[in-house]
Amino acid sequence: MYSSKKLLTGRYTSKSHFYSITICTNQRALLFKSFENACIAARSLLYMQNKVNTVCYTLMPDHLHWLFQLNDLPLAEVIKQYKSITTVKINKFNCSSGKVWQQGYFEHQLRSEEDLINQARYIVANPLRASLANEVGEYPFWDCVYL
Repeated sequence: MYSSKKLLTGRYTSKSHFYSITICTNQRALLFKSFENACIAARSLLYMQNKVNTVCYTLMPDHLHWLFQLNDLPLAEVIKQYKSITTVKINKFNCSSGKVWQQGYFEHQLRSEEDLINQARYIVANPLRASLANEVGEYPFWDCVYL
């Protein structure tokens, strides 16, 4: 589901639930084709580890797939903090300013362990479907607790 203020009216997120998130770069720019920018975005996920329990992620050239279990912060706050951290660090590294991410994000709350495992497989296999790698291990910007 696309997340905007209007769509999220009346919605709430629950601690300990699992969420699959997709966040796109501003204007779908291929920002993470740059190894350095991708490293910044991937390392920033480590900063978020005290806020969520990451199951897996894959950083594609123009978006991030991220599957995690929510801790104390609301989902919108987790995404806001991640976007803020990466925007500041990427702009500083590139001596630039401006948006890194599109407004909003796509989210899906997972309801079963089977959904969780299937979604993790889908996320990890993204570079294969996009012909960015022939094997999962060839692609540098992903991680999964199941592998």
